[in-house]
Amino acid sequence: MEFNRLKNYLQEAQLHIERLKDVINRLQHLYPLNLHKFQNLSAEEKDMLDVLAFRFSKLQDLIGAKIFREFLNQTGFITEGKTFLEVLREIEKEGIIDIDTWSDFRKVRNLISYEYPFNLEERIEAINYLIENAPNLIEVVERIEAKIKRIRD
Repeated sequence: MEFNRLKNYLQEAQLHIERLKDVINRLQHLYPLNLHKFQNLSAEEKDMLDVLAFRFSKLQDLIGAKIFREFLNQTGFITEGKTFLEVLREIEKEGIIDIDTWSDFRKVRNLISYEYPFNLEERIEAINYLIENAPNLIEVVERIEAKIKRIRD
């Protein structure tokens, strides 16, 4: 089997994962974030929150747009012509992530991508969600890597 494309995608994912782990570690002192803490963030902490949102979004986009399909192609499931929902259903059958969790990731990612001042409480809630759930997104990549390793062996 040809794993080069998937291998490249997983290497790219590792770059996002390393930055995510680093920024989550550096933001632990803020968790859970609340309005008072948010209003008193330093410039560096605001930058770290931007990195958190950016890397979570980039990793999720990479997983959803490329890794899921390539992984399924490598396991014999034909993704050409399939909708994302069909791909996601197959990913769920593989035990990689359930559709509801992926949907929650997507909703929060979309919320955090837009900075509306009147939605400050929602943004704070979304940031807390990202800090708490980024490890779950990282686990998706780890599950895929483990399954690919079993296929290769």
